[in-house]
Amino acid sequence: MNDDINHIPANTPDFQTELAEKLAELAPAAIADGKIDVEKLKELLDGDADESNERFGLFWPGKRRALRAAQQPTTATLKPDMENSKDWDTTKNVFIEGDNLEVLKVLQKHYHGKIKMIYIDPPYNTGKDFVYPDNFKEGLDTYLEWTKQVNDEGKKLSTNSESEGRYHSNWLNMMYPRLKLARNLLTNDGAIFISIDENEYVHLKRICDEIFGERNHAGTILWKKKSNGTSLGVIPTVHDYVLVYARDIVSDPIIGRPATTREVAETYSNPDDDPRGPWTTMDLGANHEGPWFEITNPTTGKVYTPAPGRYWVFNSAEVEKRIADGRIIFGKTGLAGPIQKKFLSERGEVRRAVDSWWDDVEKNSDGQKALAELMGHPKLIDHPKPVGLIRKILLSMLRSQESAIVLDFFAGSSTTAHAVMQLNAEDDGNRRHIQVQLPEPTPDKSESRKAGYATIADLSRERIRRAGEKIRQDFSEQLSQRDTPLDVGFRAYKLSDTNFTKWQVSSDTPANDLEQHLLELRESANDNATPVDLFVELLLKQGYSLTEDIGDASIAGLDLKTVLDADGDVAVLAYLDEYTKPTLDQLREIADSKPVRFVILEDCFQGDDELKTNLVQICKTNGIELWTA
Repeated sequence: MNDDINHIPANTPDFQTELAEKLAELAPAAIADGKIDVEKLKELLDGDADESNERFGLFWPGKRRALRAAQQPTTATLKPDMENSKDWDTTKNVFIEGDNLEVLKVLQKHYHGKIKMIYIDPPYNTGKDFVYPDNFKEGLDTYLEWTKQVNDEGKKLSTNSESEGRYHSNWLNMMYPRLKLARNLLTNDGAIFISIDENEYVHLKRICDEIFGERNHAGTILWKKKSNGTSLGVIPTVHDYVLVYARDIVSDPIIGRPATTREVAETYSNPDDDPRGPWTTMDLGANHEGPWFEITNPTTGKVYTPAPGRYWVFNSAEVEKRIADGRIIFGKTGLAGPIQKKFLSERGEVRRAVDSWWDDVEKNSDGQKALAELMGHPKLIDHPKPVGLIRKILLSMLRSQESAIVLDFFAGSSTTAHAVMQLNAEDDGNRRHIQVQLPEPTPDKSESRKAGYATIADLSRERIRRAGEKIRQDFSEQLSQRDTPLDVGFRAYKLSDTNFTKWQVSSDTPANDLEQHLLELRESANDNATPVDLFVELLLKQGYSLTEDIGDASIAGLDLKTVLDADGDVAVLAYLDEYTKPTLDQLREIADSKPVRFVILEDCFQGDDELKTNLVQICKTNGIELWTA
């Protein structure tokens, strides 16, 4: 019977196990007794494995533990925060309050490989910045402890000053696991943009080279953040860096700004009146390994081969076909070497390369001024990035017609959310955003505290609300022409421990304590958890998104939660009342509604194995996936 029941996992994926599984698929000969035989793996790799004890790379105290912090599964969940949400039922945007390390783990199940672009503006580690309080014990425990603002010794948890020791190491230990998890979320043609200054630029680039791969470094942008340098330093700086890494540079991520009409006309023309329209030329060679053969110019008889170290893009049969079709020509005169024709009609949006020096966008002072005007208070947060900077980054990466997801897990005042909404209003786009922000308390005497914002997360959510309304006003005429309304809402969530008591036991609990704990359990769900809290957690752990169409249903006198698919059909049906045992007839009526998946709490059976067995058979007969928690 157990084979017919799917059990919802308590934890997020175990990344160490996943890696071992992938290695087992790639190199089964390296598996012995269910474990990786490292020596055998070295033999299989032959000359590709480095036998030397000397390594090139960046090493610091705590690096191994930082890696384990990324790999450690979590039982954490995200609780819906309806009160702080805007347009909950219709929005596809998300704001999450919580430690971004744990949140990134929670996001892995559904959003793995689904985020097109990530922008982050992490703490620059200047000695005044807050650095997230990882101490390499259970991540969620660390976060819950931190929200009290002091640790077990009564020490305040706040900034990473140079007097603390291991100044750079503390910062790297924070960044390393977060970037490891972030990489998993990117699409193959996605990219991450990271703002930083000279204080940690060198270290950040080294760990990004390690995590994303050196070849995936698309470039580094220098953004002129102010007009005049300060008196600090021998050579005062007026710029910040934006490091850009592709998830997979071979997948040709779209990084570049949209070309103007004039630039398109300068690049594409139709001198031979080709019926396929304007075209430009492109090299027929590639620097990755591929076909190598001779191509003969049919007019001159001259033979051409790829340049040294390069290969042809196409095989010989495809080359002959494209020559016949006029897609490969021999120069515009027909007397040169082979070259491709690329038609404007087949290119979609034409883009230009991004320059590395940006002095044509707003500066830090503009960001500060704009935020003050929007919020009605001066200097609510230090150095907020200007919307113009993020807008240009978005334009350098995302086409307007894409429903791409943009993630910022160091949200700050949510400039990224503001920029996404504004650009969508400008170009009729449908980009979605996910913001993650720690509930970092605002200083006691700060302008933010005076304005009523107890935490940066509070300020961040309010900024999104106000920015959305301002955009609606500023672009009202243009927005009235849209096919779908501009999405300026967001679903708010808060990081919390699991809602299921049985999942709260840590794996290192001694056996005798565990037995006692199990004896004390009366039900599986937390009494304070609402049905929506329970349902959202179960959905997340099954791999559903944070913006599913959640609803209510009543069948045979039982209250259930639902998720509808794009066609309005029931994809998931869940019965979560562990205090009311359903009858067999009621379960039959639920099955008659033909959901794709039915979820029920184990405690709903109240020990009735016969009822469970009957439900298994009912679901099997009706082709319904049965899941329990």
